[in-house]
Amino acid sequence: MNRSKRANHFGTICEKRMSKKRRFTLERSSGHDARFQNGTPVEIKSTMLEHSDGQPGNFKIYRAYHDRLRQADGWYCFVVYRPHGRSGCTIVKDKMVKASNLPLLQWHGGGDHRGTEQAKISISGVF
Repeated sequence: MNRSKRANHFGTICEKRMSKKRRFTLERSSGHDARFQNGTPVEIKSTMLEHSDGQPGNFKIYRAYHDRLRQADGWYCFVVYRPHGRSGCTIVKDKMVKASNLPLLQWHGGGDHRGTEQAKISISGVF
């Protein structure tokens, strides 16, 4: 199985590492992955620095979840990682961004996935 198909595995590793670094409490909830100690929701988004086909990674944002996060005055934690070996990864960089401060998003149909529109943000659009 190639690394792109193991994105969920690497995403979970990134969530755990960021929760420790940033002192989040992980929480499996619709629309966010964690909370700050004061209860503010945080959505953790991760992507590979470069995919196996050479293309740079990007972050997928889902409109319904984004709208809820904005209403709750929430944050995104963006994480860029480089996989190594079969199951390890190195975090290259991470950044916290308030949901209301994201760059202008261009929404498009998300198909049946999560029943909402989606937008993609390039790594350079965040960092």
